[in-house]
Amino acid sequence: MNAQKSTTRTTANSKTSVSFTEEERAAMKEHAQELKTAARRGSRASKADGEQDVLAKIADMAESDRVLAERIHAIVRASAPDLAPKLWYGMPSYARDGKVVCFFQSAEKFKARYATFGFNDTANLDDGTMWPTAFALTTLSAADEAKLGELVKKAAG
Repeated sequence: MNAQKSTTRTTANSKTSVSFTEEERAAMKEHAQELKTAARRGSRASKADGEQDVLAKIADMAESDRVLAERIHAIVRASAPDLAPKLWYGMPSYARDGKVVCFFQSAEKFKARYATFGFNDTANLDDGTMWPTAFALTTLSAADEAKLGELVKKAAG
């Protein structure tokens, strides 16, 4: 008899199941596919491959997310040209030495109210005991773009 363990959990106070959402499972599947693609490319992989992957993902986004992602892509490429574009859980991201520094998450991907531009712990943004690691985006003003450009440059430093 094959007994399978459930991926759902219950708490003492609640009978509600806790598991990954459909969107989270899709993101994990995308990440697994990204790893397979990277392994297939092996040593012949180039920064151009990552750039093409990111631009294709951005082109597939809903218009409101696409406009933001295109601006974010331009800001990152101008502010930190050494960061390598790559997909990360199906999201455009930018890496240093293979580790993601910053990423764009579309609102549509997780059915959220707003898109997000975030930084991972590899970003050099430390400032005292607290600093921002993600920003909610609905539109980008010139001032917003300048601020993000400065943050990306610092993060990539």
